[in-house]
Amino acid sequence: MHVILAGASGLIGSALAEALGTQANRVTRLVRRAPRTADEVQWEPGRVSLDPRALEGADAVVALGGASIGKLPWSEAYRKQILDSRVIATRTIADALEALGEGAPAFLSASAVGYYGSAPGRVLDESSPAGDTFLARVCVEWEREALRAEHVSRVALLRTAMVLHPEGVLRPLMLLTKLGISGPIGGGQQIWPWISLDDEVRAIMHVLTSEISGPVNLVAPEPANNRDIGGELARQLRRPFIVPAPAFAVRAALGKDAADSLLLADAHVVPSVLEANGFTFAHPDLESAFEVALREKRG
Repeated sequence: MHVILAGASGLIGSALAEALGTQANRVTRLVRRAPRTADEVQWEPGRVSLDPRALEGADAVVALGGASIGKLPWSEAYRKQILDSRVIATRTIADALEALGEGAPAFLSASAVGYYGSAPGRVLDESSPAGDTFLARVCVEWEREALRAEHVSRVALLRTAMVLHPEGVLRPLMLLTKLGISGPIGGGQQIWPWISLDDEVRAIMHVLTSEISGPVNLVAPEPANNRDIGGELARQLRRPFIVPAPAFAVRAALGKDAADSLLLADAHVVPSVLEANGFTFAHPDLESAFEVALREKRG
């Protein structure tokens, strides 16, 4: 299989490129600098159109990346960067696929479970409507750009949950926990969708080799709230989990958009499409996911 990969230097992208390579797949990386190897192609989203010939003959294009949502606080300028970095890159690829016409490679475009916003008490599958948080609005525009290519390509929208990994969302949580100043955020009962890095990569590979199209929730099947996730991390690090962070304080520190989108949102998202298509999780529970993540950190 020949896969064109945008965002190969990020946490998920680098792990995906490695997994593809170990299975003797050909990976071509889209990079934003002069190519250094034969398997790299330069692109400049928003400045120069992507030559459709760069995608010709490939089996799939996987587009990951975008400005980090973990860089806080979100100023007005940075909120624009979060949106533009996703929409413009996706539009650039969709334009190239449209130019190729019928029979273009499959397009797996990143999105996020932030699409659903906050919906306490509801179970959210791929048919659930978009929410009204800032990240939900970003995801709607992001996905709209990808779907422009669906008349020439199989388009899958990878709605990814937070990836439990020391180089991802766990980094700030681990720091607070090691310092002994972690605890419930807000009420602590809000459900946080999550997935291990291993399952994230395996799920993308599953979508690549299937005929799945449309939205796909990349999220572990076991729901966990903020207390569950923070408490399990503290247990494995042998640290206390007792210092609460009230919702008003979180909003004051991070700003309302970031707080409501990242930490206070309550979203019980389920992987209906993956499970209906025979995907099995290597780490369906928090304990095993944390064990693997923290082992990688120690390694």
